[in-house]
Amino acid sequence: MIEPALLSRAVARGIISPAQSEALARLAVEDAAALPGQAATFEPAQDDERLRFITGFADVFVTLGIGLFLGAAWWITNDGLGVVAAWMLVGVLSWALAEFFARRRRMALPSIVLLLVFCASAFQSARGLLGIDTDGAPLLLGPGSGIAAQWPYVAASAAALLAAILHYRRFAVPITVAAGTAALAGALLALAFAALPGLGFRGASALLVLAGLGVFMLAMRYDLADPLRLTRRADIAFWLHLLAAPMVVHPVLASLGADSRLSSAGTAALVLGLVLLLALVALATDRRAILVAGLTYAAYAVGTLIREAGFTGLSVPLSLLALGAFVLLLSAGWHPLRGVILRGLPHRFAARLPHPIGAR
Repeated sequence: MIEPALLSRAVARGIISPAQSEALARLAVEDAAALPGQAATFEPAQDDERLRFITGFADVFVTLGIGLFLGAAWWITNDGLGVVAAWMLVGVLSWALAEFFARRRRMALPSIVLLLVFCASAFQSARGLLGIDTDGAPLLLGPGSGIAAQWPYVAASAAALLAAILHYRRFAVPITVAAGTAALAGALLALAFAALPGLGFRGASALLVLAGLGVFMLAMRYDLADPLRLTRRADIAFWLHLLAAPMVVHPVLASLGADSRLSSAGTAALVLGLVLLLALVALATDRRAILVAGLTYAAYAVGTLIREAGFTGLSVPLSLLALGAFVLLLSAGWHPLRGVILRGLPHRFAARLPHPIGAR
């Protein structure tokens, strides 16, 4: 039996391709099924949500050097040639550094940082070339901000999207798909605001929720394509889930907070209900990242309920205590709870989810 961790390391180091990793995993399943008394499954380790975020302290050391080098380059160029030239130079330098640290050395954290810097440089450069003050106030993205304010945002987001596409084709850093998706969502939202200048707060929130659900569906497509989480697709899905969660959670909870018909206790109860729903989705999909976006709101909701109960002076520590206990209990019982939830789902659907423990 081939260990999943070994296949993951082999893919990360470029020894085998993701397709070869999947083929080896399928071969291991077939061999296990052919042996008498062996289960015809390929069970991964219990720590189901591995993330290739750092491969060693060298990643931290190199990332520190990248920050110092690019920061100094931006500062010097900005003083001499202006902000647009500074951002363009940083973009060129980040690509050059990625050629070594991302393409040759395959260092996780530096690759992530260089990708984000490259996309940010493309966005800021486009803003500057369009004559927008990149040192001043941010672009006015939102309903009622005027049609003229949206088109520069569309162009800047399109530049960031193009930068993400080019970067992924060259370096294939997993977070690139999420960065490009965020840029695409920003451009589409700006186009919607330009087409519907009278769109109100609730309409804008609904658009953002729809965009977040679209990102979630894209994340699930990557997840379902790699249920054993052995290839780059699992990492891509993680970053997409991390992007989708706040896009869905924030506008919904902001709408609840803006609803004058709800009392503070009623709003807090609805917030906790939404966080519980997120926890169920996170358990079913085996993605803890989905739950992260709701934790801050959960702490605020618990604090509100504690204040309503009369414990005003202890609202902060008690809410943090309750939130910490919830996270710890959920972490400790993650796998048994997943088994319960998956057994409650239709078998054909549950069996397609990543790591369908308890679904058989």
